Amino acid sequence: METAQPRHLIVTVYGLYARDAGGWMSVAKLITLLADLGVDQAAVRSSISRLKRRGLLRASRKNGAAGYELSEEGLAILREGDHRIFRRERATLQDGWLLAVFSVPESERNKRHTLRTQLTRLGFGTTAPGVWIAPAHLSQATEDMLRRLDLNGYADLFHGRHLAFGDLAGKVRQWWDLDQLEQLYEEFVRVHSPALHREHTDRAAFGDYVRALTDWRRLPYLDPGLPAELLPENWSGIRAAELFFTLQAQLELPAERHAVTSS
Repeated sequence: METAQPRHLIVTVYGLYARDAGGWMSVAKLITLLADLGVDQAAVRSSISRLKRRGLLRASRKNGAAGYELSEEGLAILREGDHRIFRRERATLQDGWLLAVFSVPESERNKRHTLRTQLTRLGFGTTAPGVWIAPAHLSQATEDMLRRLDLNGYADLFHGRHLAFGDLAGKVRQWWDLDQLEQLYEEFVRVHSPALHREHTDRAAFGDYVRALTDWRRLPYLDPGLPAELLPENWSGIRAAELFFTLQAQLELPAERHAVTSS
């Protein structure tokens, strides 16, 4: 598993430790916390600039201290992420499926690209050109995304069941790259299993938890909680989820103590 980029670590730190303060964190504190993750000051400042350009952070001063706060878009993305990242249960076949059907004029290709990118980010698979599929529990997140980006005029959402034809488990393998997912889950287990057996100071717990959460964050988007009945036997995603939630239970509180007391 590739080393997490500094900007991804920053988003994790903001998601965990800035929202209780209104989404704001001082530059000094952010540099201190990222140093505990092995990120130097120059890389922190460069990554902040990238997050500013993407509209996720904006400069703000509090009590004379320079800092950055989450934008409304940044807060919305993190709220949506909470439901995905910390969701334990998988979809079931009884839940049904969400279909997103879209049509974007050739003159608005940029919106077509944005729509495809966002549906992929949410974890949709593709059944045919312009027809995307996901477990039904993504309905609200998808609707919120389409409204937030003013794309709701280009798409229709449907909730239904697979009636025919062919083997649905085989279809799922066509719609999602399960082989790649299997490799990513196995790599997550390989990289983060050692943290289960380490003695942790608060600082060490912070480092292990933020890194594990940063690596875990993207996986529930690539695997949108597909029903277990449709997944390969001994699916490594189950082991990876058990590992992540065990690490969360062990490390969350000492990591938070370190984040709160660091200055």
